[in-house]
Amino acid sequence: MRFSSPKEELAAKLAIAGRAASAKSTIQILSHVLLRAEEGRCELAATDMEISLRVPLGMSVEEPGAVVLPRLAADIVRSMADGPITLEHRANEGVVSLSGGGSSFSLNCLQAHDFPELPADEGSGLSIPSEPLVEAIDRVARAASRDETRPVLTGVLVRIGPDGLTMVATDSYRLAVRQTPLDAPPADVREAIVPARALSEVSRLVGLMKPDAVEVVLTETQALFRVGDLRLTSRLIEGQFPDHRQLVPDTFEHDVAFERAELLGVLTRIGVLAQRNTPVRLAFEPGAVTISAISDQIGEGHESIPVAFTGEPLEMGFNVEFLRAGVESIGGDEVRLGLISPLRPGLLRGANDDYRYLLMPIRLNA
Repeated sequence: MRFSSPKEELAAKLAIAGRAASAKSTIQILSHVLLRAEEGRCELAATDMEISLRVPLGMSVEEPGAVVLPRLAADIVRSMADGPITLEHRANEGVVSLSGGGSSFSLNCLQAHDFPELPADEGSGLSIPSEPLVEAIDRVARAASRDETRPVLTGVLVRIGPDGLTMVATDSYRLAVRQTPLDAPPADVREAIVPARALSEVSRLVGLMKPDAVEVVLTETQALFRVGDLRLTSRLIEGQFPDHRQLVPDTFEHDVAFERAELLGVLTRIGVLAQRNTPVRLAFEPGAVTISAISDQIGEGHESIPVAFTGEPLEMGFNVEFLRAGVESIGGDEVRLGLISPLRPGLLRGANDDYRYLLMPIRLNA
């Protein structure tokens, strides 16, 4: 095969495709990028067997063919001088050559026939405006677990139905729910558990491509996202996702309003002391809350905020990073915290927002 492509185009598309290549697999070819050049169709592709990414490439094909490139080819192309880059590879040979701008490279490569078969790009889905989709992903996916021993919790429940788009994630310590109305919702319900990593990649691709909408296709075994002319496919996670409707309380003993920026500032300052397993303490009393942290190794700090709290004093402990992440995810200038008791979860939400963030407390020592 032989083709030429503008340097910036080739470098950018190699970098995008490389996001789906595996950085940890013991199977060498999964850390590489497939390049296939055919008449009227050229694309780069990569997969780690969980997600796969197809990226069309604009280039002039002189001889069609296919080759599997090392992922560092993107760095090499990026370092070359501006201008057209020519790539050559002879079938069944283990070397591919790159030349342009007075420099040339010979890179070890793998054979295309050994590359795993990619999921088919087929089926029609639902077009969802990019902005609310990315907003839902960014606010919900952060609550997904990173513990691979509980695979279901590493995913995000995606539900598309007459009531719009609902995304739910939990790591068993916190739970995030975002419901987004759609202008033309489907009459039937489609539901799947999509790996949080795949959704984060969709958000990143939208940021790069800036399409008006993303087409989402949910099948029995995979989720397909068409982002402009890019195609990201992810396997689905099997299992029973926790029912968030049973976990989120309907009523609370206290509903405390905070000014969002003020609360974030206090949590940032006091959070410096709340390291590792040290909780941040919220001590409520009529008219105020004192936020504090005590570290045996570092010291202690506290700061008070006036709030409209009434009733008996109440003190609760939370993981400061989880609490701050929830506050950051709230839209608008006001954050409301619903509380029942020191050992029951607290619920963060905005004044006018279909986002809920449930957070388990940490038992405080006397």
